[in-house]
Amino acid sequence: MGKRIGILTGGGDVPGLNSVIKEVVYRGTENHCEVVGIRRGWEGLTHLNRDDPASKARYIMPLDRANTRTIDRYGGTILHASRTNPSKMKTLPAFLSPDAGLKHGDRWDLSSHVLKNLEWLGFDYLIAVGGDDTLSYAAKLDQLGMKVIAIPKTMDNDVRNTEYCIGFSTAVTRAMDAIQRQRTTVGSHERVGIFRVFGRDAGYTALYTAYVTSIRCCIPEHVVNLEKLIELLMAEKRMTASNYVLVVLSEGATWEGYTVQEYGEPDAFGHRRKASVGEALATEISRRTGEESMVSDLTYDLRSGEPDFVDKLIAATFGNLALDAVLAGKTGVMAALVEGRYALARIPDPALGPRKVDVATMYDTDRYRPNYGSKLGLPIFLTRA
Repeated sequence: MGKRIGILTGGGDVPGLNSVIKEVVYRGTENHCEVVGIRRGWEGLTHLNRDDPASKARYIMPLDRANTRTIDRYGGTILHASRTNPSKMKTLPAFLSPDAGLKHGDRWDLSSHVLKNLEWLGFDYLIAVGGDDTLSYAAKLDQLGMKVIAIPKTMDNDVRNTEYCIGFSTAVTRAMDAIQRQRTTVGSHERVGIFRVFGRDAGYTALYTAYVTSIRCCIPEHVVNLEKLIELLMAEKRMTASNYVLVVLSEGATWEGYTVQEYGEPDAFGHRRKASVGEALATEISRRTGEESMVSDLTYDLRSGEPDFVDKLIAATFGNLALDAVLAGKTGVMAALVEGRYALARIPDPALGPRKVDVATMYDTDRYRPNYGSKLGLPIFLTRA
């Protein structure tokens, strides 16, 4: 018997999401399954008003081969996304009464409403595509009895139980290209080039970008000695014929005596926007050495546009792994790469938080560079020795 499958994409967009959607639809139809897209991530299941045709049109998108045939040629997600946490809603949708969920302090848990919507939609399975925040609620739905399959995506590459998340390769490729292009400008003006990339809790994007561009990096997992970092940068600058030097920083990187500044209201998962650590470093370099810096914030550009080869390949494969899991009757599992091989892993336990860089094996804390040696026999996306 064919299954009725829902699919949604949550959190920030990354290149490759449309490839996941297309593969689920194509494999699904080959196996007599019906696939329905839920638009705007978890918002689609909290704000769906079953009695309102406009609401249904806004949040429900039937998917077939015709309307997904070409979507893998583009970045973003045709289902759109949001940063909605159904278990911690600040306000109730206007059509819901106060007894639609459980109130904890000043937040509402609308999980009962979400389950009713899933039952009304008639889904046998829900495929949730997202990062650690989105998948934290997928784990909760699995505990509540909904059959859930997860697919990890985030340019931060910090979801547990997998070595790779969709969007990571494209992000590093874009960062590498931007840094290589800007070498000419930074060199022409004999400046310090500072590049900021995403990485609130984990430094994978900065670390791998530094690896392929042969520059220094600062990551959240290691508190930098600022005086030592600046000495290393100035020494390298003096040794370079064009008298310039480059460094890439995770947005969550810190040094002794500095705390990342945050601003704005927390989002649905409690995260606030971070002020630019790149600008903070530039200020310190100028104050201590008199050298001028060029600061480039690469963050959002890294997840725009179409996916590179690696992301398109893995996204398509993860979509097929998810459909394989549905057809096999599995639940509570996630498409993953483990020791360099495709696998089905458990949806991560939200209590453990995001996956972090193993500093001891992956990061040289004396030089503030990636470790380049001793890679024989290790998978390409190393998580630990």
